[in-house]
Amino acid sequence: MATKPSIPKGTRDFGPVEMLRRKYIFGTIERVFQKYGYLPLETPAMENLDTLTGKYGEEGDRLIFKILKRGAELERAVQDGSKSLAAEALRYDLTVPFARYVVQNQNELAFPFKRYQIQPVWRADRPQKGRYREFYQCDADVIGSTSLLNEVELVCLMQEVFDALALKVKVHVNNRKILLGLVELFNVSDRATEFITIMDKRDKVGVEGVAEELRKNNFSSKVVDDLTAFYGRIIPMEDERGPQNHRMLSTMFEEAGVAVGLQGLKELGDVFYALANGATKAVDNRVFHDLTLARGLDYYTGAIFEVKAAEGTLHSSICGGGRYDDLTGVFGLKGMSGVGISFGADRIYDVLLETNKFPTELGSSTKLLFANFGEKEAMHCLKLLRQVREAGIASELYPDQVKLPKQFTYAEKKGIPYVAIVGETEMNAGLVTLKKMGANEKGDAMTMDELIQRLK
Repeated sequence: MATKPSIPKGTRDFGPVEMLRRKYIFGTIERVFQKYGYLPLETPAMENLDTLTGKYGEEGDRLIFKILKRGAELERAVQDGSKSLAAEALRYDLTVPFARYVVQNQNELAFPFKRYQIQPVWRADRPQKGRYREFYQCDADVIGSTSLLNEVELVCLMQEVFDALALKVKVHVNNRKILLGLVELFNVSDRATEFITIMDKRDKVGVEGVAEELRKNNFSSKVVDDLTAFYGRIIPMEDERGPQNHRMLSTMFEEAGVAVGLQGLKELGDVFYALANGATKAVDNRVFHDLTLARGLDYYTGAIFEVKAAEGTLHSSICGGGRYDDLTGVFGLKGMSGVGISFGADRIYDVLLETNKFPTELGSSTKLLFANFGEKEAMHCLKLLRQVREAGIASELYPDQVKLPKQFTYAEKKGIPYVAIVGETEMNAGLVTLKKMGANEKGDAMTMDELIQRLK
């Protein structure tokens, strides 16, 4: 019995049209990365398990795709009752492998080191709309510098990418030190990571959902009430009074003597000052201080970013990142601060598709199809085909001698906008008839030079 063809849940096939669209996204992002001075890097699909574990928090560690040991090694582990049946795993993100690479190659790199990386990552997540188990990330990181100018540059870079994609977005910005200040303010320093992780769920479950999660995890009623009251005082970030949140927090931290929170506010204020004074355009209505933004990854220590589409129905993050002061320290290189962002190409694809933002000319990589009228005409067209390709125009010759309507149908299905008709009449006259698909007219007769100029 034949096996029914299928793919694992949370993964997708990409046909030619989808791939052209994806390449458009990757190409747009890569051009901006290079424009800002970032250099390309690739790392293996798999890493040693101990490289990845302990870097993403308890929830993140559960989503790591582990790779079982093989052969005799697996048999020995089973016989010995070992809990460690895996020594390797598929990478969870691109940041931790990047930190590992930096430590291994520190003597060959010039710091600050700016790199970009566009590769797939894997997470053992529950598949749902906008959430996949295999997906691409497009990362840009600069490591070896504590300057806040790097944060400013990354906000500019994010905006430039989404401007190039013609996608309206909101850039949410916060600072991990502000969150640590809240942890200190609410007297939950012994459970800081757990508290911040629950706070990060506010967008998904609301204030009451966060409160319920805190109760479920045995936080005191006072902590629940204090956080609920705090959320109640926050002015929505889109409100023109939004900056009052900054002043409110500053007062709370000053009165309680919370130095780390004040430091976070200062860093965030410096970033917004640079953005508002010419580093980027239209900062006031696209970049917001989001007090509720937490970003659940453990390694963030300073600024944190999250970008959401301002159009369409997919409200999940399509880009995010932040500052990490000592990610390389776990690999033996202390004090190497870095900051980076990651574009979620698959979610960006879904938003662009829903909002009809893909350029129509991406329908095919081929711009011109030479029709085939027989062996003699096909041999003649091969010479013309070479001329067109040398001019940089993507083109092809229909391989079989079939009726012309069938060749037109092929062009329509493949999204080829032009067909070149070269029959005996055109051959004798040294001309080509260029027909635009979708137009009722028969086409225009022209020389090859005129055809090339028309298509270029």
